[in-house]
Amino acid sequence: MRQFLLLLSFIFITSAAIAQTKITGKVTDSETGAPLAGVSVIDKNTDRGTATDIEGRYTLTITAPGKTSLVFSYNGVTQQVDEVITTANQITYQNLALVQRTKTEDAVVIRSTSTARKETAASLIAFQKNTNTVAQVISAETIRRSPDKNTGEVLRRVPGASVQEGKYLVIRGLADRYNATMINGVLMSSTEPDRKTFSFNIIPSSLIDNIIINKAFVPEYPAEWAGGLVQVNTKDVPTKNFFSVQVGTGFNTQTIGRDFFDYQGGKKDWLGYDDGTRALPAGLPLRSTFLALSQQEQTAFGSKFQNVWSTDKTSGIASTINQSLQLSGGFSKNLGSNNKLAAILALTYNRNKRILNFDNQISTFQNNDPTVNFLYDSKKYSQDVLAGAIANFALQLGKDNKIAIKNILNVNTSDYATLRTGTEYERFPNGAPIRATELALVANTFFNTQISGDHNINPIKSKLHWFGSFNILDQYIPDQRRLQYVQANPGDQFLADIGSSNSSQKSGSRYFGMLNDYVYTAGGDLAKTVKVGGRDQTIKGGYFFQVKDRLFDGRPFAIYLPQSNESLIALSPDKIFAPENFGNGSDNKFAFSELPSNRYRYLANSILNAGFIQFDNQFTEKLRVVYGLRVEDFDQLVGSVKQSDDRFVNTKVTDYLPGLNATYKVNNKTNVRLSGSQTVIRPEFRELSTFQFFDFDLGATVAGNTGLQRTKVSNFDLRYELYPRAGELFTIGAFYKYFDNPIETFYNPGGGGGTFNYINADEANSFGAEVEVRKKLDNSTALKNFTVQANISYIYNRVTGVGGGNNDSENRPMQGQSPYLINASVQYDLEKYGLATTLLFNQIGRRIAYVGGQDGEAPNIWENPRPVLDLQIAKTVFNKKGEVKLNVSDIINKEAIFYYDLNDNKKYDGNTIDNYAIRRNYGTNISISFGYNF
Repeated sequence: MRQFLLLLSFIFITSAAIAQTKITGKVTDSETGAPLAGVSVIDKNTDRGTATDIEGRYTLTITAPGKTSLVFSYNGVTQQVDEVITTANQITYQNLALVQRTKTEDAVVIRSTSTARKETAASLIAFQKNTNTVAQVISAETIRRSPDKNTGEVLRRVPGASVQEGKYLVIRGLADRYNATMINGVLMSSTEPDRKTFSFNIIPSSLIDNIIINKAFVPEYPAEWAGGLVQVNTKDVPTKNFFSVQVGTGFNTQTIGRDFFDYQGGKKDWLGYDDGTRALPAGLPLRSTFLALSQQEQTAFGSKFQNVWSTDKTSGIASTINQSLQLSGGFSKNLGSNNKLAAILALTYNRNKRILNFDNQISTFQNNDPTVNFLYDSKKYSQDVLAGAIANFALQLGKDNKIAIKNILNVNTSDYATLRTGTEYERFPNGAPIRATELALVANTFFNTQISGDHNINPIKSKLHWFGSFNILDQYIPDQRRLQYVQANPGDQFLADIGSSNSSQKSGSRYFGMLNDYVYTAGGDLAKTVKVGGRDQTIKGGYFFQVKDRLFDGRPFAIYLPQSNESLIALSPDKIFAPENFGNGSDNKFAFSELPSNRYRYLANSILNAGFIQFDNQFTEKLRVVYGLRVEDFDQLVGSVKQSDDRFVNTKVTDYLPGLNATYKVNNKTNVRLSGSQTVIRPEFRELSTFQFFDFDLGATVAGNTGLQRTKVSNFDLRYELYPRAGELFTIGAFYKYFDNPIETFYNPGGGGGTFNYINADEANSFGAEVEVRKKLDNSTALKNFTVQANISYIYNRVTGVGGGNNDSENRPMQGQSPYLINASVQYDLEKYGLATTLLFNQIGRRIAYVGGQDGEAPNIWENPRPVLDLQIAKTVFNKKGEVKLNVSDIINKEAIFYYDLNDNKKYDGNTIDNYAIRRNYGTNISISFGYNF
């Protein structure tokens, strides 16, 4: 940490010493959106010039600050931008979408003139307008203007997108398992041990440069998705030296000033990792050796574990305040002869305290008539740490070669204590009050390093891109503890719910979980462009190779009581498991054992070999078609390497996946897009494993299914796009998807809370429509400072033939599929005073959270619609070098309800009519931050 701060200080001192007046930007093709290398850029005032590099970027030093004009020249085309305003010792950004041809075939020279303001605004939507597929783009400016702290919150603003539980992405109403994620061009694996998903809350929004969401497949990208392919790009290297600091604080309205409960942990918890306080006792044998020990020897180890089962209370406002810090710096160094070295370093830290209120009502059903088994009222007191760092370096070698090294490290940790009260009816028909606690720390560490190169091979007029990447995901759950007390009869004493069973995960349990994912990726592609009829025709081919290795080792331990001892189980949590209360096997004290099943451990491996060929043809001035084929050979092993092991699952399959995207340019402002493709969704390691684990929050067991098959998806899109003027757009589109063997999560009620499992339905069909509009209101004097944006999606989806479930003939959507999504925002800017205000709204239609169980045992569990309203007010200070932000998230703070629609009227009518399954209250988050750019 000390070295990092010294480096940033050095960057700051250097940047202050050599600050210069510069113009920097990026030049792209107005038709394809591709970067243009070798574009000449001339300052008309002084005739000083430069040229764009392989990424279309340029930097021009200005000797006379003020107003100037820039002249861009490329292949006989000249385009001039006037009214470029520069300020001494400041950087001016000027992008350009260069028009390379006119409507007449014989015109080879264009001499056009426009203003800097117009061209800069036009570049904001240039990618979306000129990309070769149906896509949405979230810029760094959009991220900066929202109150979103992490990437998950940012993504819920995308047309047709929403987020579950603050981190799991749903696109076009499709659950997270149907989406894929790339970071800096490399495909990511699942970040969760219990579901196929990428947790977007692990990446702080401050580290993001832009996000691109592809909604239609093109063969050059991975094909394992159906809703959307999310490409997250971290901050690129800078064009100037800089150093910035941002500090902030805030609170949650449901937490501030209330009593907060935690437990004795380690000294490094505030950094997001355990310092060994929660580690297994020294000398504890491996599982097989431990299970071979005698009961007395196992119990002796049980007395050596840390004896922390109770919580501590803190009071006062100070104990519930959140903190945030962000440091970033960068430099750019010219090495002569068009060579340049640049780097960016950033560090971000967020620590938030939150009280989450949630209720569970676990029921069994007969003929749609519920019988309540458990009623739980819980409060989860969590201290969440989200810390991240990036270190990106780029070496520019001339105008035609660039090598980049990018690194990202994130730590996402939740340290929590859940306190539960409620009533149990399953074993006590008249109802028995319960008190329960869960103490745990869940630490996720994500690291990715990659090297890539881009090269213009001028002798053969081709472009080469190559990359290699290594990715680590570690999840560590050290000493998760659960303890429950029951009052069996009115007036009786509460007694610990610990009996003679040595396999309980619900009370008297200790769990240690370790998941290690290692992902190795390499690949490259070569693109060659030729002129046919004066138009660009490109052929591109490439290869992709990825190996994923997972080792999952869960060690669940149980404390049990071989012989009844009421005086022992009557002790309070801080005394009950003291070392002296563990016996020797012949007395009536506690015994200790590890759950013997091999289902708490598995290994997994997958190898993906993929190749593609893709054609990008400009058939006419108006018609562009991108088409090709991707072949993916996939070999997956889960459970064990031994075929005789009942955990063994091996899948080998080769998929041929075509894609076609046609764009018809009606005029310079209007596109019509048509696309069709075949993609595939494969089961995740966890979904195929036999691992079973009791989820305390859900009150049920989560289990895998070794018989799952992959899902094949046929996709079709039609979209009309209108870009009336700079910074405005209107799009309307329709899509259809056919799912063969879609995978869903379903709930089977039963003893102890039931089981959540995975199953293949036979097929599903999805029809949808999307509308997006962005409009500046500057044609009205009263509204000239307002910009409005909105997008609405409607999806009709139906499943048929749910294998083995209770809904074989039911008319219902797929699990996780929303019928509609709404996003809207209003921006109000007073540029003269440095004031920017953004109000954002988001809501999804009701969706199935979990499919109902087998043989009519339970109806579906629905998630009720929930509106979310957010606000940000930002004000520049200190001559625009500083900025103060006020963020208010989830202003409405409506309760999240998951329920059984017992009267089938498609809405929640309250618990007296429709039994709820889960209810959650999140509270409103309010924060203020101050940032300063040196």
